[in-house]
Amino acid sequence: MAKSASTPSQTVEEYLDVLTHAHREAVLRLRAVVRAALPGATEHVKWNAPSYAVDGVDRVTFRLHPGDRLQLVLHRGAAVREDGFSFTDPTGLVVWAAPDRGVVTLTDLADVETKAAGVAVLVAAWVAA
Repeated sequence: MAKSASTPSQTVEEYLDVLTHAHREAVLRLRAVVRAALPGATEHVKWNAPSYAVDGVDRVTFRLHPGDRLQLVLHRGAAVREDGFSFTDPTGLVVWAAPDRGVVTLTDLADVETKAAGVAVLVAAWVAA
């Protein structure tokens, strides 16, 4: 089970220092992949997990609960927007909850390693869209 006591001013490093998660090493590796793919993004804790904002708008957020998996949520801020946005997933990794909200599910460190290059391409393309 993922567990951490997040506070509003907590850095991602502080959050991860106390994180207990069944796939902690996968979380850390996935974080490195996302950070490398989004060098200009701001990293902070949102939804009790690492999140990445561009120009002040959250675009990629980890989902670590329940603790038996890890997910990346691709979104365009807190609210769904009805502006005709569309995105074509170049990797086939995304399950779409809405045209502007998708989820990538990864099972463990081996899965993260296998899909790391695709995840990097995906999050970079998502933020650029």
